[in-house]
Amino acid sequence: MKQFFKEAKGHLMTGIGYMLPMIIGSSLVVAIPQLIALAMGIPSLTDSLKGFPGFLYQLQQVGWTGIGLVNTVLAAFVAYSIADKPGLAAGLVGGAMATSTKAGFIGAIIYAFIGGYMVRWAIKHIHVKEKYMAVMPNVVLPFLATFVVALIAVILATPLAAINNGIVAWLEAMCKSGTSKLIMAIVLGAMIGFDMGGPVNKAAWMAGNALLAEGIYTPNVFINCAITIPPLGYAIAAVIRKARFSTSLRDSASGNWVMSFIGITEGAIPFTLVKPSRLIPINVIGSALGAAVCALLGTDAKIPPLGGWYGAITMQNPWGYLIGIAVGGLFIALAATALVDFNVDPDAEEESVSEDDIEISFE
Repeated sequence: MKQFFKEAKGHLMTGIGYMLPMIIGSSLVVAIPQLIALAMGIPSLTDSLKGFPGFLYQLQQVGWTGIGLVNTVLAAFVAYSIADKPGLAAGLVGGAMATSTKAGFIGAIIYAFIGGYMVRWAIKHIHVKEKYMAVMPNVVLPFLATFVVALIAVILATPLAAINNGIVAWLEAMCKSGTSKLIMAIVLGAMIGFDMGGPVNKAAWMAGNALLAEGIYTPNVFINCAITIPPLGYAIAAVIRKARFSTSLRDSASGNWVMSFIGITEGAIPFTLVKPSRLIPINVIGSALGAAVCALLGTDAKIPPLGGWYGAITMQNPWGYLIGIAVGGLFIALAATALVDFNVDPDAEEESVSEDDIEISFE
């Protein structure tokens, strides 16, 4: 069972990996026309606009179309990871059904795994004469997988839609409540700062991006804020307390300014590995603190928010977002240098942890 879950995680990460470029590209196509419209004094883009504003509206709809494909792309490539090309059709159909029946990303994942493993089962148990082998990958396997997914999607459409709608309603209520929003920010920030692209980090990241398709953007504001904080913390630390860093780590820290600016958590990994038992909790607290400040200052978004520092331009009260990043980064800088001396050989392992134990993530 442990092996199955490890394998399932890999398939899920593959689906997310293919979904990521589409989410980023589509979000930009939504955000840029909106920013241009705001610069022109137009608060929102609607289908009643004419001329250039009308063109901006049509352009933005292309981006929304891409965001609407989140479930389809996720399910398709999870199934593809499990069963290669024969599973792709079932994944595409399952993802589209998850969107149309309001089953959401939960339904998309369920249908993808059913379709993919149905293909695997068929390959193992259905045997035909050699002269008919050519029809298996092109006809039999896609048909069986897609048919089974269709049956399951019809049967589970109502209960999964109810579950998804319940989750969406609960999250929307949290986003409107000050206390609940603060708790959400703290939890998501802590998850992002915990394992630098590992399963806990990815669970928060995936949930935030999947919710974009449901029109819920607030969680992604906190996630994007938290992602930038760990690399920023070590960049600041190497400036304010140079004596605490070896030459090689000080040189690495200079690149963390850029990594924080564009939202890449990888920059924090070499520093965290110096003393994980102390620095992982510091990363968690710093990321949670920054996201909490962001929430307390009322930062939100009405369009899919972009990541990195520049993501502030896509948000309401962008200063709250930037202040949250600064507060979280400063906490990590002060706490890390107070508790850890980074004057070590970066190739020496102070603890039995290697870079392979922490996954690199390019959020």
